[in-house]
Amino acid sequence: MSDAPRGGATPLTVLIAGASGMIGQELQRQLRADGHAVRTLVRRSPRSETEFAWSPESRVLDARILDDVDAVVNLSGASISRIPWTRGWKKQILDSRVSATRALAEAMNMAERPPATFISGSAVGVYGDRPGVRLTEESPRGEGFLADVVEAWELAAQLAPERTRTVMVRTGLVIGPGGAMAPLRLLTRIGLAARVGQGGQHWPWISLHDEAAAIRHLLTSRLRGPVNLAGPTPATSDRVTRALAEAMRRPHAFVLPERLIALGMGEAGRELLLPSQRVVPAKLQADGFAFRHETVEQAIAALVKPEA
Repeated sequence: MSDAPRGGATPLTVLIAGASGMIGQELQRQLRADGHAVRTLVRRSPRSETEFAWSPESRVLDARILDDVDAVVNLSGASISRIPWTRGWKKQILDSRVSATRALAEAMNMAERPPATFISGSAVGVYGDRPGVRLTEESPRGEGFLADVVEAWELAAQLAPERTRTVMVRTGLVIGPGGAMAPLRLLTRIGLAARVGQGGQHWPWISLHDEAAAIRHLLTSRLRGPVNLAGPTPATSDRVTRALAEAMRRPHAFVLPERLIALGMGEAGRELLLPSQRVVPAKLQADGFAFRHETVEQAIAALVKPEA
């Protein structure tokens, strides 16, 4: 490779599943900027020597791909932002995560030289609705569909070889151009920014930059097991929506009642918008990770600034 990683670190070869998504694209950018080699898994015909075909639904993946890989990052999974959650889509949310993770774990077990590190996606949904509770990686799981999904997802990740250090990154609201922020930005742009429910429920958030940077940090960390990827300063939903309105110079004058959310969005609204989860990044902070964006206002300012 022509460029050495920043800080003189040893270059890594990182294989990413789900590389085309918002987090995957930012992670690729940061890894390449650090001088690491990036390979990606695709569900179409490969278009370059760094792309490799796989079929996660059928758990088809050539294990030989993993022989020369230092780490695998799994970001695969159907969107939970697609509304409504029909019975079929709920099955897809679960199956897409579990099948992809199992396919990777099984391939690692068949590889002659399995990767040293496996970082698998996860979510703060595991904690359920826990108002008033400080939620660390040691907190017990909560109740609900998303908690069930995360439990099955993380169990699949733990099928990786024992000698592969496995990390499950529990992520919440990523402050970036896509994902759950996209509809919030659209409503704000047209002057319909609103308080969501009572507005006092905590929304775990993290900037897109810090999400990818935390994954990079974990590639060379000794941490294993679940790790919360959340900003260091907890924020309520009202603080998030108000900060977005202020950054975009739009009013924040409406209220979206809980009853309307429950009626209009059903289970998805009740699990995505109304739970209170004061998630803290205990392991990351203890491991010395430095956040670029320490408050949700900073993260939103960085997102909106290009539009100014």
